[in-house]
Amino acid sequence: MENSKMFQVSTLQALMLGYTKSVITVEELLKHGDIGLGTFEDVNGEMIVLDGKCYQAKSNGTICEADNKTGVPFCAVSFMKSKLEEEIENIKSIDDLKRFLDISIDDMFALNSMHIVRVDGLFNKVMARSEDGLKSRHIELKKILENNQQDFCFENIKGTLVCIYFPDYMDGINAPGWHLHFVSEDKKHGGHVFDIDLKNGKASFTRISTIEIKFPATAEFDTYALKEASEDDIKKVEQGK
Repeated sequence: MENSKMFQVSTLQALMLGYTKSVITVEELLKHGDIGLGTFEDVNGEMIVLDGKCYQAKSNGTICEADNKTGVPFCAVSFMKSKLEEEIENIKSIDDLKRFLDISIDDMFALNSMHIVRVDGLFNKVMARSEDGLKSRHIELKKILENNQQDFCFENIKGTLVCIYFPDYMDGINAPGWHLHFVSEDKKHGGHVFDIDLKNGKASFTRISTIEIKFPATAEFDTYALKEASEDDIKKVEQGK
């Protein structure tokens, strides 16, 4: 399986602690990958990059294609170079899906690599969230989400999960384990995923062995004590709580 490179904007610690200013634009981001996920300036919605297009999920669960000039404070993208595909069915929860994905990359002897997986399928249910933006300075992500996050449920829907995996030793650079976003086949709905019920689908794997990180160039970025980001808070944010 051909290896690829992950391009990441900023770090998860910085986002968790409240660095939500633009680092690059969507236009620049799409030069570095055609699949991935992240968020937008001021945490104004969830980002899903798929097939070279960047989608913005709003707090009501609808999505639109993001404007090229929109700012990006945090994201991770790559180019899809899959040479491994697996059919899947009857995945009843996000934990079941993560176990399936873990077993698949373990079979490759690749638990210490990064991965991007796209899962195209028919879903009985997708539980997801997104949020409205909040112009802020040093306001932690968990507090922004407490005020602005909205949950929603999509039922009997075709679409794609974008799944990114970072190994445990990269904790803080990004979230360890699997992070999933969803976009519907008709490109009308999507968000950050915290549970699923998948009827059937296909998983396509891209293994990644290189990472490039674009750090913010502002003096403000250097005022953040990045290791202070709480592991518990990261887990709660990931789980939609």
